Amino acid sequence: MKKDWNLPNLDDAQRRTKAITHFDYTGFIIPDQCKTLGAGLKYHIQTYGCQANERDSETLKGILELMAYTYTDNVENADLIILNTCAIRSSAETRVIGEIGQLKRLKLINPDLMFVVCGCMAQEEVVVSRILSKHPHIDIIFGTHNIHRFPQLLLEAFYSKERVIEVYSKEGEVVENLPVLRNNQFKAWVNIMYGCDKFCTYCIVPYTRGKERSRALKDILVEIESLIADGFKEITLLGQNVNAYGKDLEEPISFSSLLQTVAQMKVERVRFMTSHPWDFSDEMIGIIAENPNIMPYIHLPLQSGNNDILKIMGRRYTREQYYEIYTKLKTKVKGIAFSTDIIVGFPNETEEQFLDTLSIMDLCQFDNVYTFVYSAREHTPASLMADSVPLIEKEARLQRLNKRVGLYALQNNLLMVNQIVKVLVDGPSRKNPNVYSGYTENNKLVNFNKMDAKVGDIVLIEITGAKTWTLQGKLI
Repeated sequence: MKKDWNLPNLDDAQRRTKAITHFDYTGFIIPDQCKTLGAGLKYHIQTYGCQANERDSETLKGILELMAYTYTDNVENADLIILNTCAIRSSAETRVIGEIGQLKRLKLINPDLMFVVCGCMAQEEVVVSRILSKHPHIDIIFGTHNIHRFPQLLLEAFYSKERVIEVYSKEGEVVENLPVLRNNQFKAWVNIMYGCDKFCTYCIVPYTRGKERSRALKDILVEIESLIADGFKEITLLGQNVNAYGKDLEEPISFSSLLQTVAQMKVERVRFMTSHPWDFSDEMIGIIAENPNIMPYIHLPLQSGNNDILKIMGRRYTREQYYEIYTKLKTKVKGIAFSTDIIVGFPNETEEQFLDTLSIMDLCQFDNVYTFVYSAREHTPASLMADSVPLIEKEARLQRLNKRVGLYALQNNLLMVNQIVKVLVDGPSRKNPNVYSGYTENNKLVNFNKMDAKVGDIVLIEITGAKTWTLQGKLI
């Protein structure tokens, strides 16, 4: 093991202090030696997991473009391959490890090819240990706290021809002035905070993403003003738990205040994710209801419909409290749609407890549900729990839940037939260039006839048909 490697340590990663968030405005630089490092070279990024990872990949692209690299969507042609990884479930890690092994052949063809693994998996001791022992073709490993250091890490690996590992296990700071190359010309992610302090017993995110730390209001607003000036139509405020925004700042500010300020900035569409039910205030609900440019769509993770399971999960709310928030939003926000997350097969979940989840499904009738069989994440409290429920039973419950999910998704979509809705045009279908698609204000995917629609337009569509996950329509 090299002495100058910074290896991950999850014990260090879980520590929390009351220190005020530190803002770093000078930490990102492109050394002169890096400015032409990628001249004539191509890079490829594969992104796994959540929107936070998608946004991080946009920053990596921005950095590499400043280093004269050119993007390729064909991994076979790349001189630099980056896997930006997710650790939320074991299946995601298995997929990444499989891809690492599969791509090894490219290193045999091109010995100068650079391989990078970054993101949440890089923050886990067991993952880095596995890469060190079984995958010598990986050249650089870095985590979620030091994206701004990527130019220096790449330069070191490029010239030393030795493996470089730099993973910080800490609360973290906020590094500003990073470049970005947006994946979409009209829709943008805007980070408002990083990290999570909730420490749900099943979740690895507080360990991989660090402490909840908010960006300064002025920095968020400057970024949004720039996006508006560049013609962006939709902005999504992004964080592991956006409702906790501002609590850590020297002069605290609420997410409700931020949301109200952004809504007044002439942004055509404002979205946000993700919200923890524990922090969802009546003030927030009122602001969503009062501002027509805040889109009527909420992703509100439930995880379980049983109070005992919710308590063991560390979720800090009951099913009754969750349903109260849901009912207030449903009553006050016209045309609102909901998505949620549900875990089945949490350790020792009984059939009766699972039926409680199905019953709240019947109450809320969500438009979309991201469903998962419980996946033990090493180092989390839930991973130490004995579990009496066999996997075959968990998978059977998932199938039962998914049937209910599809039923309500189709039912809600059918209610939209014959409505006229506003759709932000994403572009043509891969299969048929005359069929365009886009999302309604309540986040429903619509396919419609192209006619004179242009990418980035907000158009009126009459809904003419409904499937479980999509709508059909015609341009008015």
